[in-house]
Amino acid sequence: MLPERMKPYRLSLALVLLVAYLGVQALIGERGLLSGSARDDLLQQRESQLAHLTEQRQDLETRVRYLRTDSLSRDLLEERARAVLGFADPRDYVVTVAPTPVSTT
Repeated sequence: MLPERMKPYRLSLALVLLVAYLGVQALIGERGLLSGSARDDLLQQRESQLAHLTEQRQDLETRVRYLRTDSLSRDLLEERARAVLGFADPRDYVVTVAPTPVSTT
């Protein structure tokens, strides 16, 4: 395949190709130098998602705290009972709102 005079340079050629491949990956690969802005954008998106989920968790923890027997909130209990059972007071105005889908990306 290779001429006889090129055989001593096979190792050098393989090393040059390996260095070239690694150099290209270092620049444009998934974790390369030129993909830093995409990683920063993804980090910002994940941080905002984390802040939203933390806020939701704090709200749920507050609701659970008010539903415990030692600090029971009658209003919250009535609200949850109506939501679970599907009943409403005849004097109440009921406005149904479609839930917003949560983006997972």
